[in-house]
Amino acid sequence: MKFYFKELSWLSFNERVLQEANDEEVPVIERVRFLGIFSSNMDEFFQVRVADVRRRIFFAQTDAQRKDSERLLHLIQQKVVQLQEQFELIHRKVIKALRAENIIWASGEQVTEDEKAGLREYFDNKIKPQIVPILINDTTDLVKVINEDKTYLLAQLQQSGQRKYAAVQIPSHELSRFVILPKKRDSKLRKVLFLDDVVLLNLASLFKGIVPFQSIIAFSFKMTRDAEYRPSDDIEQSLLERMEEGLKQREKADPVRLVYDRAMPIHMLNLLSKKLHLNQYDAMVAGGRYRNTKDFLSFKNLGGKKLEHPPIPALKHPRFELADNVFDAIKRNDILLYYPYHRFAHFTEVIRQSCYDPHVLKIHMCIYRVAPNSRIIHSLMDAVQNGKKVTVMVELQARFDEEANIEWAKELTESGVKVIFGLQGLKVHSKLLLIHRQEEHAIRRYGVIGTGNFHEKTAKLYTDFSLFTCHPEICSDIENVFNYLEQPYRFYPWHQLLVAPNNLRTRINELIEREINHAKNGRPAEIFLKLNNLVDNALIVQLYRASRAGVKIRCIVRGMCTLRPNVPQLSENIEVISIIDRFLEHARVYIFGNDGDTKVFISSADLMTRNVDHRVEVACPIYDHAAQQDILAIMDMQWNDNIKARRIDAEQVNEYVTPVSERDQIPRRKRLRSQLKIHEYFKRRTYD
Repeated sequence: MKFYFKELSWLSFNERVLQEANDEEVPVIERVRFLGIFSSNMDEFFQVRVADVRRRIFFAQTDAQRKDSERLLHLIQQKVVQLQEQFELIHRKVIKALRAENIIWASGEQVTEDEKAGLREYFDNKIKPQIVPILINDTTDLVKVINEDKTYLLAQLQQSGQRKYAAVQIPSHELSRFVILPKKRDSKLRKVLFLDDVVLLNLASLFKGIVPFQSIIAFSFKMTRDAEYRPSDDIEQSLLERMEEGLKQREKADPVRLVYDRAMPIHMLNLLSKKLHLNQYDAMVAGGRYRNTKDFLSFKNLGGKKLEHPPIPALKHPRFELADNVFDAIKRNDILLYYPYHRFAHFTEVIRQSCYDPHVLKIHMCIYRVAPNSRIIHSLMDAVQNGKKVTVMVELQARFDEEANIEWAKELTESGVKVIFGLQGLKVHSKLLLIHRQEEHAIRRYGVIGTGNFHEKTAKLYTDFSLFTCHPEICSDIENVFNYLEQPYRFYPWHQLLVAPNNLRTRINELIEREINHAKNGRPAEIFLKLNNLVDNALIVQLYRASRAGVKIRCIVRGMCTLRPNVPQLSENIEVISIIDRFLEHARVYIFGNDGDTKVFISSADLMTRNVDHRVEVACPIYDHAAQQDILAIMDMQWNDNIKARRIDAEQVNEYVTPVSERDQIPRRKRLRSQLKIHEYFKRRTYD
């Protein structure tokens, strides 16, 4: 088999996230949060990838296609059950580790009578006003009334042999999911409960006097829907209107997964299955008593600083600091930032100064995801007030950010910004900024090209590159990207940038072919890639060809990798690792050895068919010598990571490059945890 299943590869990635939660060297509060990341990832996996496999079954054109998809779905479900078992085992370990730090993660059975009294008061005053149970009868359509991102209790009320049922939503969007009990005098212990347990303890009072019952039991469940939606084709509607209408479909989409408390009696589970219209292709996953464990992401540190990662302060880049303004800095040299090691404030400062610099004439920007209260967006609106011409490309189909981007598009339009929405059938995933500035007798263009979103929050959590440049040809190409978005029927020459869907695939193939020719002629040949996902079959076949020709290929892939490395006579010269650590590895880098004349690119594009053929993406060459040195040094440090790197083999078993049991045998001076080493590198880094 040449290719690993991409869906199973994605689950393999999420298993690496679980490994972080299981790693006792990781501070315990961070381990809790990794459990939350795993759960959040799994929700999206079912919403997007499992839903897609399910559609392939329903709409298969041949029996063979349907059987292949059914087999894949079966393999997915097997792996999901396995991961759920791992999750619960690790969760128990983490609870034990919290207890060792005097943090008691208690259940309802572990609270005293005095504590119950306090919780009863909290329930009556804060929780009960937020709850309206859904009484389930023959006509109730649970698919329409259940919210997929919420936790529910299925309650059974029994009276004289008759059973009635109700769905009770846990109000975790209105209140904290975690209820911290008052600390007792002279005690170091901190006790915390799930909001779910407080509701369970007081469930009887919710129905008393309204629904008669002699006994009541309840068990948790959560439903996940298909996240696909189909905007209307009504030409009389604006794109915004069609998107808003399409998003409403998602709220009522078919369920694809039910996760439930395995203690739930079979007759209650059957009721849920029937009311949610589940079929043989929908996942029903038994778990522990708590659902929506993605809320673990917001678990507070109730102990000392040692229970969390120590902060890594973002650094100022010397090239910006030595100049009077951002434009003088960029004129002197290209500047490469690497978030979160460098301050994202450098980027926001470029925007801020552009808004009132009298020499700035025009600003163009692509927006895919931005922070909820984006300073960048507000600055762009301020620029209009200062007479600047501002054009913003807003991608309305950024998955799960559609509603936010629709609102930003409306607000920008109302402020006088020219808003464009890109091309039919193509998502605009490029991370671009272009500024026109009048200088002496000519207009100089300044550009920013990034591997990740211009997002103040994620820039503190994701590793990404941003290149600041006034290179004439690069900036000309950036301008042509914006021209292409508005007038795609015209021809645009690309002098420096690799632009999808126009020439990115062709240029990458040419670069791979050149390495193959070097290898065949006995010259050094190397390819080094850093990606989130490597799943494009055609490009993988090219990498296999290069491997067989003798090209040495190294890949650092965070997420999905359908390439199968180290397979005899197929990929013997290909090695793949993955790094999961405190920051999410998000940058994309392509490096080609080119017989010693190394070519380095940063890009917004993973090597996925959707990115290369169905999105507007940009890869940019790095010409500044210092910037090239930084990228090569970072890649080298990551490749030699012996703490957080996992080796991705043909079967994706996720072995650490250095097994956890052998870490202590590595001399301290030789321990290399790349995310920490990179920060040390930039702290010492100087520039001419």
